[in-house]
Amino acid sequence: WMVKAEFRRRGKEMVDYVADYLENIEKRLVYPDVEPGYLRSLIPTEAPLEPESYEDVIKDVERVIMPGITHWHSPYFFAYFSAASSYPAMLADMLCGALGCIGFSWAASPACTELETVMLDWLGKMLQLPECFIAGTHGSGGGVIQGTASEATLMSLLAARCKAIRRVQATNSNYSESDVLGKLVAYTSEQAHSSVERAALIGGVMMKQVPADNSYAVRVDMLKKMMEEDKAAGLIPFYFCATLGTTPSCAFDRIVELGPLCNEENIWMHIDAAYAGSAFICPEFRPLLNGVEFADSFNFNPHKWLLVNFDCSAMWVKKRTDIIGAFKMEPLYLKHENQESGRSITFTHTHWQIPLGRRFRSLKLWFVFRLYGLQGLQAHIRKQVALAKVFESLVRADKRFEICAEVIMGLVCFRLKGSNELNQNLLKRITDSREIHLVPCQLSGRFVLRFAICARTTESSHIQQAWRHITQLTFELLQEPSH
Repeated sequence: WMVKAEFRRRGKEMVDYVADYLENIEKRLVYPDVEPGYLRSLIPTEAPLEPESYEDVIKDVERVIMPGITHWHSPYFFAYFSAASSYPAMLADMLCGALGCIGFSWAASPACTELETVMLDWLGKMLQLPECFIAGTHGSGGGVIQGTASEATLMSLLAARCKAIRRVQATNSNYSESDVLGKLVAYTSEQAHSSVERAALIGGVMMKQVPADNSYAVRVDMLKKMMEEDKAAGLIPFYFCATLGTTPSCAFDRIVELGPLCNEENIWMHIDAAYAGSAFICPEFRPLLNGVEFADSFNFNPHKWLLVNFDCSAMWVKKRTDIIGAFKMEPLYLKHENQESGRSITFTHTHWQIPLGRRFRSLKLWFVFRLYGLQGLQAHIRKQVALAKVFESLVRADKRFEICAEVIMGLVCFRLKGSNELNQNLLKRITDSREIHLVPCQLSGRFVLRFAICARTTESSHIQQAWRHITQLTFELLQEPSH
């Protein structure tokens, strides 16, 4: 067993290992060269009976684990969206693990509950959220840390479902819950993340996809038309999930138009800004959040772009009674003498989420906010947006390529002019090279390559090198007789 003296020594060694890994990460191939099932043959079929040495475990990290790692924090990783990481957040995560509190109630660890409440207020003010979303000491709204945006979407949909059922039953007492459920209909963009549709599947409600316009955003006229048709058919519209920064192209639904319609129709509007939300701390991007005042809930992931390691998904609600009322269950063993009684500082986040237990995730926000400051975080966002513009300019300067969507933040959607098959072949060559990593999307029926600025350490030199690599592979591809 590891005793405290060895823990001190090994802990320092692990910090050095992590620091060396990150310092030299770009020397590693960004994408692993392994086949599915590679790991099983490298380790025993059963756990050891006797303790092994720490040295042997660490050796196996390089032998067994590292060959199968996709290096998300390599400056040559341009896939998906960014997964945030910083030294302050890593240190906070270490402290979280050491404290080991399970914050399912205020009494279970007062600091865990209270710091989360205050950090979500800090973050909400950084975003200039309307006052109704800020808990303060007397507010009716407030924030909570969820594990992912998928969880936040599901929680908002379930809360909206509960509220809609109660509202309908209040005026139609002969309706059973199942009667109402069969009539409820939710909406989201055809460009929305698959987790939104998945939330509807879990929630047992019908969800319809709203067609997007030429900029891949949802506008009010199409949503209104669908809602009117559904109401005429006897259905009950109850929920709309707007997206600010869609996964395929980082498009922005027109919430300034959509919000008033949702409010008029008594429809819960949830805003999913998983990636783009971090940028709203910058005044120049804040107008993209205009219309949030009409929303019932809002969510984004600091663990994507705000230098806070996974997991940390920030969610705010305008009226916390809406979400608590849908999920509150308090057996005797969870009750304590400081239950919420109008004092928002003591509310229990357990009623805001699916799991009962909670990690002390707000420590990561606290460390990052204090050690970077708002200006440092804004500088990080602006640098990555500027790097995306560098890549966009390189693409536009090469007549063989085209830009497929407006570049607003840190994502560039581009493709070779030509067939989908041609672009699929190019992406396969990029992936097989393992020098840079990209993933595709589909826009207007076209196969498109996504280039997202991801790693905190990405510089202009990495963008230039990535482009040289792409153009070299393109040259080789176009030399083939079939092209």
